[in-house]
Amino acid sequence: MAYIKSRKHAVARVLPPFGSAAAATLLALSLPAGAQTSSQTLKEVRVEDSTANDFRVEQSANPKFTAPLVDIPQVIQVIPEGLMREQGATTLTEAMRNVPGAGAFFLGENGNTSTGDSIFMRGFDASANIFVNGVRDIGTISRDMFNIEQVEVVKGPSGTDIGRSSPTGYINLITKTPKLENSFSGSLTYGSADFGRGTIDWNRVITNTDGSGTAFRLNAVAEDGGVAGRDEVKNKRWGIAPSIAFGLNTPTRVFLDYVHVKQDNVPDGGVPTIGLPGYSTPDALLINSPILRRTFLSYAQRVDSSNFYGTTSDFNDVTSDLFTARVEHDITPDMTVRNVTRYGKTSQDYMLTSFMLGGLTATRVGNTNVYRGTVPAVTAGFINTVNPANPTTWTVTRNLPTNKDIENTIFLNQTSLSSKFKTGSFSHTANFGVELIREEQDSANYFGPGFASVNTTFAPAGSWPVANLYNPNPNVTGYNRINNGTGSFGKTDTISAYAFDTMKINEQWQLTGGLRYDHYSSDYSATARGTGPAFAITPTDLSTSNGIWTGKFGVIYKPAENGSIYAAWGNSAQPPGGANFQLAAGGSGNSASRTDFEPQESKTYEIGTKWDVLNKRLALTAALYRTEVTNEVVQDTTTLLYYQTGKKRVQGIELGAAGTITDQWGVSAGFTTMDTSVESGPAVTADGSRVLAYTPRNAFTLWTSYQLPFGLTLGGGMRYNGKLQRGTDGAVGTPAYTDSYWVFDAMASYRINKNVELQLNVYNIFDEEYVAAINKSGYRYTPGIPRSARLTANFAF
Repeated sequence: MAYIKSRKHAVARVLPPFGSAAAATLLALSLPAGAQTSSQTLKEVRVEDSTANDFRVEQSANPKFTAPLVDIPQVIQVIPEGLMREQGATTLTEAMRNVPGAGAFFLGENGNTSTGDSIFMRGFDASANIFVNGVRDIGTISRDMFNIEQVEVVKGPSGTDIGRSSPTGYINLITKTPKLENSFSGSLTYGSADFGRGTIDWNRVITNTDGSGTAFRLNAVAEDGGVAGRDEVKNKRWGIAPSIAFGLNTPTRVFLDYVHVKQDNVPDGGVPTIGLPGYSTPDALLINSPILRRTFLSYAQRVDSSNFYGTTSDFNDVTSDLFTARVEHDITPDMTVRNVTRYGKTSQDYMLTSFMLGGLTATRVGNTNVYRGTVPAVTAGFINTVNPANPTTWTVTRNLPTNKDIENTIFLNQTSLSSKFKTGSFSHTANFGVELIREEQDSANYFGPGFASVNTTFAPAGSWPVANLYNPNPNVTGYNRINNGTGSFGKTDTISAYAFDTMKINEQWQLTGGLRYDHYSSDYSATARGTGPAFAITPTDLSTSNGIWTGKFGVIYKPAENGSIYAAWGNSAQPPGGANFQLAAGGSGNSASRTDFEPQESKTYEIGTKWDVLNKRLALTAALYRTEVTNEVVQDTTTLLYYQTGKKRVQGIELGAAGTITDQWGVSAGFTTMDTSVESGPAVTADGSRVLAYTPRNAFTLWTSYQLPFGLTLGGGMRYNGKLQRGTDGAVGTPAYTDSYWVFDAMASYRINKNVELQLNVYNIFDEEYVAAINKSGYRYTPGIPRSARLTANFAF
């Protein structure tokens, strides 16, 4: 039994078997207008396909890459929609599990929990380096894949591609666009923790004249459910993405699309690390007394990883709107001009109740090997005991909630020219462009702890009750959320110009390179309310501007048409204020974002090889890389002042494979090593080692599937993350690291008929307990998803 497969998808789109009249109507609607007549006799259509999902992508959708992937001297991993569908990956964070060594390993700090797509990659935070169709996507949101065709992960130097950036790469999401074919597909999913989800993808041809015309596409999603293995944590969202394309397959094409996403989630503040490997106690008396410490640890057992220590009042509401207009015109067959206009706004309203788990305040009782917990008048964040020998009475103090009320907006206009031309005997494939970008962030502040003792007029009423350490109750009230009338506003205007070229010298040698100039101007204003009886408001107004040159260059040798060997260099830069526009006064001001600081810089060196083998069905890649970060802002441990003397390094190897081994057997795999070091500046890890935090030394990921001849497809995957060091903030007695782990997943799908397929995904089939993320102090962690399952009905017409 075999059915149709589109260019990107393995889902069949064929006539439904529900009677000749309905089939004739559907076929008539799919034909061009000139082919539809009342007397036309419709013939049975049978289109077959029995191949597996092809996880190999030949060309990046980003026009700045002026060569096929096999000839680009840089590690670029593309995650196609078919791979995400087989895995049941619904968010960017889930899709990034296919990228070895990249993931949401950092939970947060200072009572905050990282929300949205908090991605670390090659030792550095890449959360602000997420793009949609080549345009920066700002704001804190968990990005859904319902409207995504493929995810392109570019590792290494990225400043030339995208402007200001983290040192080690970026993520580019490619959205679905209208096509000149009628289709309707979707899915319905139910799974563990009452997970429910539905999607639709409807493409409709409006006009079609001799293979060119206008088309409309609508993608939508609705999801509501819990998180497997976590009490109270919920994700609820819906989104809609209409788009229309004019002039398809003509010299002038216009694309208009809009994406609206609404999320109403209960955030996850994590679980206490008590009882985990590496936990002793943050209490100095216990640390210095082996007898007391052993006694304490004999009682202090690991908590149930499903426990929820927040409250039912916690929320994370996010609204995202994104409008894009793209115009393309082919001046000649070898020259195309594009103009992209983008307006985007993401609003986050967030409240989270967290805790900071400490240790017992202990005393020795006579000569016996026991301890007694004492509860001082104010011991926020410590374990409080009613009966030290009875852990069921132990409690943790909940912090007053962390509040966020942030709105990010972006307005961009980008004009580029792609061209193929010759200079003498050399042929060129080039892309030139200019960008005008305005990015803004507006945030509001709320009253927090401490104001009640100064002036009850403005204070949040009451406080959260303590939580039982081993049996927390989330159903508590008592906090009055009050805006304190202050906030901050940041704005960055950027004018950019760039050029990329791949020059073919002969059949064996190519040169590729890019150059970019960004001139940025940042303004930052903030107001803060004082703690005195008058609650005086203090304003701050700062600004800075500068120019940044970035570039990259590569040499490619092609021993065969299907392979390349390359060497490359590139750099990136990050100006003061980073992604949050939070500048601080220059000169002697004690801040990491001083206006007189120069941009942080990084350089990446890479050598590698790429081959398309097995008749170009399987892409193999291998690379050696080294990234050096200089001019980094670090804090002197003695004076506590900030200086730009920091230097870090990450180096290693990258191996990858993507495609099909046979017509029925698909595979996607990757392996990386990350040897990191702090070359200059203070250590950044809790144990004082000179490595980078939240970066596994080794990581591996694999997914493979095989299509059997009777409609059954079997698939499975595994991923490995090595030991992670957490950051440092002075906390002691909490885990300084997380253990390495393996996780195995499985999938089976069966095509019931031409239009319906059932798919079962089982995650973490061996029910491995592991730490997915840990916060900076080591007090809290996010447990990995336990064994769970989802059943999906995929349909297509």
